[in-house]
Amino acid sequence: MTGQTQRQELQRNIWAIADQVRGAVDGWDFKQYILGILFYRFISENFQNYIEAGDPEVDYASYPDEAISSEIIDDAVKTKGYYIAPSQLFSNVVKTIRSNENLNTQLKEIFVAIEASAVGYASENDIKGLFDDLDTTSNKLGNTVLEKNKRLADVLDGINQLNFGRFEDNQIDLFGDAYEYLINMYASNAGKSGGEFFTPQSVSKLLAKIVMLGKNEQNKINKIYDPAVGSGSLLLQARKQFSEHIIEDGFYGQEINMTTYNLARMNMFLHNINYDKFDIQRGDTLIDPKHDSFRPFDAIVSNPPYSIKWIGSDDPTLINDDRYSPAGVLAPKSKADFAFIMHSLSYLSAKGRAAIVTFPGIFYRGGAEQKIRKYLIDNNFVEAVIQLPANLFFGTSIATCILVLAKNKVNTDTFFIDASKEFKKETNNNILTEEHIEKILSHFDKKEERDYFTKAVNYDEIVAKDYNLSVSSYVEAEDLTEKIDIDKLNVEIATTVEKITRLRAEIDQIVEELSR
Repeated sequence: MTGQTQRQELQRNIWAIADQVRGAVDGWDFKQYILGILFYRFISENFQNYIEAGDPEVDYASYPDEAISSEIIDDAVKTKGYYIAPSQLFSNVVKTIRSNENLNTQLKEIFVAIEASAVGYASENDIKGLFDDLDTTSNKLGNTVLEKNKRLADVLDGINQLNFGRFEDNQIDLFGDAYEYLINMYASNAGKSGGEFFTPQSVSKLLAKIVMLGKNEQNKINKIYDPAVGSGSLLLQARKQFSEHIIEDGFYGQEINMTTYNLARMNMFLHNINYDKFDIQRGDTLIDPKHDSFRPFDAIVSNPPYSIKWIGSDDPTLINDDRYSPAGVLAPKSKADFAFIMHSLSYLSAKGRAAIVTFPGIFYRGGAEQKIRKYLIDNNFVEAVIQLPANLFFGTSIATCILVLAKNKVNTDTFFIDASKEFKKETNNNILTEEHIEKILSHFDKKEERDYFTKAVNYDEIVAKDYNLSVSSYVEAEDLTEKIDIDKLNVEIATTVEKITRLRAEIDQIVEELSR
C-alpha cells in the first residue's frame, strides 16, 4: 500500500467515525478520543509483539491475566516502560464493544492500570498522565452510560478498521497525519486551539533537514531538542529523515500545554522511541527550563508561539539568567519571540545548529528586539534567515520565517533566502513539496547566490541597515511587470498615427462622394 493510499484510507476512516459521533462531541474534544484510542491500540499491539517475540506458538491475548508471573511483568516494565494484561489488550476489548455494558468504566480502569504499572520504575514520569485527556466517563460523550458506550464503541470500531499492518512499517506518519487531518476538519477551532502548536509536516521536514545537514554515521549529533515541543512533530521528523543511530542520546522537549504534552509523549511511543530514549517535560520553558543539566544540544528545532506575552522585566532576576544576560536586555513583555531564541542559543552546542520558525516582525522592529539582533549579529550567530510562503500553517495565513543559528560559522556573512514563491496550493493551505524543500536546502548548504532568491550579506551591510534582518531588505524582488522599449513604442505609435491619418482621408473621400 502506497503512502498516499494509506493517507486516504486513514482520512476516510476518521471521517466515518466523525460522521457517527458528529454533534455529540465537540470537534476539538473529539480529536482527543481519536488520538487516544489510536495510541491505545498501538501500545497494545506493540506490547503484545514484545511478549510474543515472533514466536507463532505464543498467543499472549489468549492467556488468563493470572498466568503472567510477577517476574515477566517486572521485566516488561523495565524494558517497555509499562505493562498491559492480556484482558486489557485493545484486540480483546474491541471484541465485545457492542455488548459490554461497562465499556466506558472498563476503559477508564485499563488506562489507570497502564499508568499505574510504571509507578516506581524509571519510566514512571514518561507514562504518568498519558490518558488524562481521554475521559471515557465524561458527559461530553453522552448523558447516559448507554450513550457513552455507543459513541466509544463507534470510535473503537473505527480505529480497529485501520488496516496498515505494523505501525512502525507504515509509509506515512500515521499519528501525525491523523492529527493534521483532525485539525483540518475542525479548522475553525484550529486557529485558537491547535494552530499555535502544530507545525505542518512539510515545514517540520525542512527544519529537520536543516539542522541535520551534513550529519552521518561518522559525524553524529549527541541529541536533539525542542523548547516548545507541541505534539513532537519536529523531533520526530529528524528521526524519520535520518537513521536513528545518527542521534545518539535521544529526543528532548518541553511543553507548557497539558494536552500537547501528552500528545508528544504518545507520539514518541507511537514511533517506537522507547521511554529511555526521550525526555519530554511539562512547564514554562522561559522561566522554568527542565533540561539545564542535559545541555548543550547539537540540534535544536522549534516553532514557538508567535509574539506571546511573558513576565520579562517584571521579574528583575531574569536579566541575570545566563540564557538572557549575554544580550544585555530582555525580550519585550508583550513579545516573547527573542526569549525563545536566546534560550535556544544558550542550549546550542559549539558545533550545533538551531532552526526556529519565527514571526517576520522580529527582524525589523526596534527597541529591545533590535538590541538582541545586534548581539546575535555582532557575535556571528545568525547563519541564515529564510522567508517562507504565506498560508502554510493552520489557523493563520501569515508568511513565517526560519531563523538558523550556529556557533561555528566559517565567515561573518549572513545568508538570506526568499522562498516566498516556493509552494504548491493544496486544499485550504499552501505546502512545501519535496522539490521546494530540496531547492531551499541545496542553496542553503552551498550558500549559493541566485538573483531574486538568495544572497550572502556581509556584516558591514547589516550594520549599515541598523541590524535589520528582513529578507526583503537584501534579496531583490523580481520585477514581473513587462519592460517597455521606448524606441520600439515610438515607432509603433508613428505607424499607428500614419494609419489613422490615411483612414481619415479615405473616409473623407467616401463622404464627399456620397454627398454629390
